[in-house]
Amino acid sequence: MADTGHPRRWFILGILNLSLVLVVASVSSLNLSLPSIQRALDASAADLIWINAAYALVFAAFLLPAGALGDRFGRKGALLTGLVVFVLGSLLGSTADTAGQVIAFRATMGIGAALAMPATLSILTAIFPPDERNKAIAIWSGFAGAGGAIGILSAGVLLEYFWWGSVFFVNVPTAVTALVLVAAVVPTSRDTQGHNLDPFGSILSAVGLAALVCALVQGPEYGWSDPLVLGGFVAAVALLTSWVAFERRQEHPMLDPRLFRIPRFGLATLALGTTFAVMFGMFFGLAQYLQFVLGYSPLGAAVRVMPFAIVMIAVSPRGPSLAARFGSGRVIGGGMLVTALGCGVMALLTGDSGYGHVVLGVILISSGMALGFPTSTAAIVGSLPLDKAGVASAVNDTTREVGSAVGIALLGSLLSAGYRRGLGNALDQAPAEMAEFARDSVGAALVVAQRAPAGVGDHIAATARDAFANGYSLAMTAGTALLALTGTIVIRRWPAD
Repeated sequence: MADTGHPRRWFILGILNLSLVLVVASVSSLNLSLPSIQRALDASAADLIWINAAYALVFAAFLLPAGALGDRFGRKGALLTGLVVFVLGSLLGSTADTAGQVIAFRATMGIGAALAMPATLSILTAIFPPDERNKAIAIWSGFAGAGGAIGILSAGVLLEYFWWGSVFFVNVPTAVTALVLVAAVVPTSRDTQGHNLDPFGSILSAVGLAALVCALVQGPEYGWSDPLVLGGFVAAVALLTSWVAFERRQEHPMLDPRLFRIPRFGLATLALGTTFAVMFGMFFGLAQYLQFVLGYSPLGAAVRVMPFAIVMIAVSPRGPSLAARFGSGRVIGGGMLVTALGCGVMALLTGDSGYGHVVLGVILISSGMALGFPTSTAAIVGSLPLDKAGVASAVNDTTREVGSAVGIALLGSLLSAGYRRGLGNALDQAPAEMAEFARDSVGAALVVAQRAPAGVGDHIAATARDAFANGYSLAMTAGTALLALTGTIVIRRWPAD
């Protein structure tokens, strides 16, 4: 199999991609359903934050240990177990009647996702021969990137016709279908060396990453100087530093931190994390821009994000051939520069811009990411032996999840700061309580505008839309600079292929 690959490998790749999209789409689909959940369950602002964050927090924390478990005991078993847990969390989440239950069941789904996602990539690396592996990884990466847009579209359709719980329930038939196909067709593989597990290292990495993501999630809401936020960062630094020190002393560590000194591994991880940070920061603001500034419905906004998914799936398979011709570093870095150009286009959006402006930026962003994602993933996975494919896959996936949390936290904070600054004195004529409410978000400002007298309300609404566009522009300007800087570093520091 190592030379010719599994005879049904392309069909198996389709099954793995179905499982992958299920996991990735669940990250983005919830964003559109938060207003519906708030109305149905009377959820507070803090509840909404944790409904959104619980999945990503648990997902990121358990990825590395879950990848190691798949390597040790079998990747097919890890994928099947993850899908079962995911189905259970989705089914219970769809019937929840309190915000606390939704948070708990989203966390359960995160455990399932952590078991399933690295298994999809590690199984892929085992069933494809070396000469086809990068192409398969490119297709996998295309669906991983497209999953975010697919999740938004599916949520838009479901919320248009069904109740908020349908966003959870739709996972059940999809995951059951994947379960049956995985059990019937997908082969298993594992670490042939039979190395012992690393439970203490797993605990240190899980708790350290959980503390980091928790601090990043809480920062925009409570302020970066809040004691809990600062405590989270301090705990994350202490735990992850301890993890590095502990792993370096182990004969067979779960993940050797010295791997990050390998230029291909370290630079590819940096590129992937940076790009995912900007992508999720872009999606976080774009969904609101399309609805609150351009006036589209949730379904209308979701449909207009679909060019992102289409371009990702169409362009990603071309990455390996370009990397073979021009070098992996140039393709990864060049893709980041194209993405930076797209973010620069988005930074020029105003309250009066049309959808044509938006779709140009989306196409450029998705084109650049479609070039960079598969090449980065191939570099990460190719840096470790096949016996460690689960851990390599988990590093790839952890980088994506932590990058997503960083992007939403940092770019979201810039968006909020720019929005509040752009409001100026537009709310001076509104009662103090309503003015404070309106400064919280553009959606709140539009509610205040509806309740204000006609002349005053129109002024508040127009100013709020312009202010949000200014805030989004500020966030996208930062994203442009971050991508351009990192892309340049990757091009200059990448070793010769």
